[in-house]
Amino acid sequence: MRRKLFRAVPPEGEGGLLGDEFATGDIPLVDLRAQYRTIQSDVDEAIKRVVDRQSFVDGAECAAFEEEFAEFCGSSCAIAVSNGTAALELTLEALGVGEGDEVVTVSHTFIATVAAIVRVGATPVFVDVSPGKWTMSPDAVAGAVTPRTRAIVPVHLYGHPADVPAVAAAAPGIPIVEDAAQAHGASYHGTPVGTAAAAACYSFYPGKNLGAYGDAGAIVTDDEMLARRLRSLRDHGRSGGKYVHRLIGTNARMAELQAAVLRVKLPHLREWTNDRRALARRYEEELSGSFELQVESEWAMHVRHLFVLLHPERDRLLEALNRRGIGAALHYPVPIHQQEALSRHDWRAAGTLAETERLASQCLSLPLYPELPVFAVEQIVRVLRDEAGGAGAESERASAAERT
Repeated sequence: MRRKLFRAVPPEGEGGLLGDEFATGDIPLVDLRAQYRTIQSDVDEAIKRVVDRQSFVDGAECAAFEEEFAEFCGSSCAIAVSNGTAALELTLEALGVGEGDEVVTVSHTFIATVAAIVRVGATPVFVDVSPGKWTMSPDAVAGAVTPRTRAIVPVHLYGHPADVPAVAAAAPGIPIVEDAAQAHGASYHGTPVGTAAAAACYSFYPGKNLGAYGDAGAIVTDDEMLARRLRSLRDHGRSGGKYVHRLIGTNARMAELQAAVLRVKLPHLREWTNDRRALARRYEEELSGSFELQVESEWAMHVRHLFVLLHPERDRLLEALNRRGIGAALHYPVPIHQQEALSRHDWRAAGTLAETERLASQCLSLPLYPELPVFAVEQIVRVLRDEAGGAGAESERASAAERT
């Protein structure tokens, strides 16, 4: 009997699922082993370098990675932190967001986006996403702003950037913190994500386009004062000496081992992104017209963290794909405003969230990673078409039976 390795909703923070071996014939959602095989000697050498040096926190690897990642992102500063959630929370805190404030964001995202807002004491204000693009609707933002609004957090969903310049125009003067956890290397209007915002926050969770071998994250910004405050907050509020603490901070430093691995991977990221985009184009060529797909805007560079389609019989298709050894998954089946965790906190919606709820009920993620063979994409497409056609035919037969 073939082992069943894929769950309907892979946990965002559960690394073991992504790295497990899969049985012959199975196609995983993500295959981290395949990537490791292409860079194994360099990764092993980087890890050995850290172990030989016996410096594991706030050392040379983190400093070098900060410089290299800032350059990659077209920003003057990068602050390495322990994970993407910490990146969001620290940035909001550094901007002075707290009790009594409101932060405008979206509900179709991973819970970390909203948890960061709640944990600094602010109230999330949800706006709907734009049809087709599935990112924050700039038109909805203007109606969500009140005198209490202290920040806006757009999400670059699945690797497609939100139109941050349009969001900024809809709410002038309000700091924007981009959730770029899925958008390493993405751009809008010809410039890297983050350039139209106070800061952009990244996750290097292992399954991301640029993934560490554990949790890690970063914040990029062109604001030197904000960067200094963030460096202090991530390191117990330390400033000016080992036992000099001018702020009440936390421990959110990146481990040297993670920085060393990321430094090995970063030079490959543009090539990996091109591979992702090529595979996504193949999916689009085969599935366009039969399924609703995310639209890549003419002003956007989509880095294809995930390939997601919509279908009204999503749950049926998901079960069928998993049964046939294809690691399809859901991102994200329950909007944040419907999560039990949020029921104990204040929040509000600015207008309807109808598009958000439609996405949550129909979204289906297909396998996508740079090492995915083209023949595997073709196999996935065949299975998907067969199952979608079978589901539709069966539904039509049931309707005909009811009419008679």
